[in-house]
Amino acid sequence: MSETTEAPQRVLAPRQSARIRIWSRDTGSTHTVFESTERLFEAPNWTRDDRLLVNGDGDLWTLPTDGSEAPTRVAASELPEVNNDHVLSPDGATVYASANDWHIWTVPLDGGTARRVTPDDGGLHFLHGISPDGATLGYVRLDPEGDNWWASATIHTISTEGTDDVAITTHPGPADGCEWSPDGQWIYFNTEQFSETAGHAQIARIRPDGTGLEQLTSDDRVNWFPHPAPTDDVTVYLSYPAGTTGHPADLPVELRLVRGDDWSRPETIVILAGGQGTINVPSWAPDGSAFAFVDYPIFSDRNDSEPTE
Repeated sequence: MSETTEAPQRVLAPRQSARIRIWSRDTGSTHTVFESTERLFEAPNWTRDDRLLVNGDGDLWTLPTDGSEAPTRVAASELPEVNNDHVLSPDGATVYASANDWHIWTVPLDGGTARRVTPDDGGLHFLHGISPDGATLGYVRLDPEGDNWWASATIHTISTEGTDDVAITTHPGPADGCEWSPDGQWIYFNTEQFSETAGHAQIARIRPDGTGLEQLTSDDRVNWFPHPAPTDDVTVYLSYPAGTTGHPADLPVELRLVRGDDWSRPETIVILAGGQGTINVPSWAPDGSAFAFVDYPIFSDRNDSEPTE
């Protein structure tokens, strides 16, 4: 596209809350780290020093996983407004983030001057993964046709220096949510290419060289954003109700866990109000003991302590 319009920032609805939460693997329980009724936070990443990196109001924020402090804005100069597609380098020192100018940018986690990664090549770039060696980014490239933004949505890789762009999938998809396995042997993603029904995304994986495409889920629900744990023995993904198109917000959704490679028997571990912004990006703790997510309950008029989910 020769000309694009920046995407608007999401905001909370009346009586809605954004709750940053953690699911613990040893207990199977969930607890809230931070809750806001003023700012819509999205998409946690888990840092190596036990902070969560989230986005909200176009900025990046960090907060401790123990909930002892409110989110603090990352001082990122020259960084355009960002969306909920951001990842951390393997060493934890660098953030790569998609901005609302449709490019991928990089900035030090603890603040500094941002640098644009992607070139002006006519496509729209939505970041989702980084290779285990930290050298390559995985992103979704959109090549709209007129008003159809999803006419072609393919998985690409590109170096962190903005060179060596490679199309890993060529089917127009749409495909999204690409993320490497911890051993670097697979890229997991969601795609509609296995279904003739628009919107019916399922989880798949492919080798980083574009070979070995394999469908992993095959059910009536709409499945997005697979995230393998750093321990490589479980994977969590977001599951929408049947008939959902795209990855909208504010729906009754499930977080599902797959153990090993047994994709035929996913376990529903959390039921929540959310979708967009809940778990768009890798959010496991570095040791694989827990992962973070965001839900968005709406509280009733009668009792503000009771959410309607």
